[in-house]
Amino acid sequence: MEGTIDGFRYGVVTPIAAYVMACLGGALGLRCIVRSLINGPAWKPGWLALGAVSIGCGIWTMHFIAMIGFQVEETRIGYHVGLTVLSLVVAVVVVGIGVFVVGYRGAGGAVLCLAGSVTGIGVAAMHYLGMAAMQLNGSIGYDPATVALSVLIAVIAATAALWAAVTIRGFVMSLGASLVMGVAVSGMHYTAMAAVSVHVHGTMSSWAGDTPTSLLLPMLIGPIVFLVLAGVVVMFDPLLVLGDGEWNPPAGTGRAAPADQPSRRKATGRSWSSG
Repeated sequence: MEGTIDGFRYGVVTPIAAYVMACLGGALGLRCIVRSLINGPAWKPGWLALGAVSIGCGIWTMHFIAMIGFQVEETRIGYHVGLTVLSLVVAVVVVGIGVFVVGYRGAGGAVLCLAGSVTGIGVAAMHYLGMAAMQLNGSIGYDPATVALSVLIAVIAATAALWAAVTIRGFVMSLGASLVMGVAVSGMHYTAMAAVSVHVHGTMSSWAGDTPTSLLLPMLIGPIVFLVLAGVVVMFDPLLVLGDGEWNPPAGTGRAAPADQPSRRKATGRSWSSG
């Protein structure tokens, strides 16, 4: 028989919490990528890696916080530990690929499309791998058209996020981009969940899965702690909260450092006195 699916078991609590984590991961990731643009080559890989892990952890945490609110009334739901951890690894790795590509190659059209497609498909793979980790007394089906739409949303969201990472420098603009990114990632998740149907088996089968609260809540602690620590790094780095004009004056303009101005005046003064 068809199972009765409820994706909002705790009302708006889980969607809001999931959205906040997606925004937090996106905001930290974008600011870390911006930081990589103002450091020498020696520091760039570290900042890019920190940004990739922040975004990856934010997306993964968003997914499984949202899944805490998912239930099928006719059966318990458990999660396979190995597949759940693997989905986190996939999220970080695929985001890292996109971040490093645009971090070193820029946001040109072809590069951005390639990096965004790889990252978006990887994010969708993380989602469906996390769904494959579910264990229940039944089988899960998907509507192909809705699945395709969710993948398309993931690709568009990833491409936009990577573009923002290397294009938007100001703190306020990065914050706005992270809010939009949170909407896109959460939208991808709930679009994908709209594709789900569950056929419940007639008899209860035995399985070795953990309940959502016994597995997901402890596993979420690690990524959340990481995001908090990454946030501390951002808060105590003044260059990460300054606008673009404060630390990155456009090349070829007259906006030189203040220290340069007295030297030019002195040089001008000497030329007048010599005349």
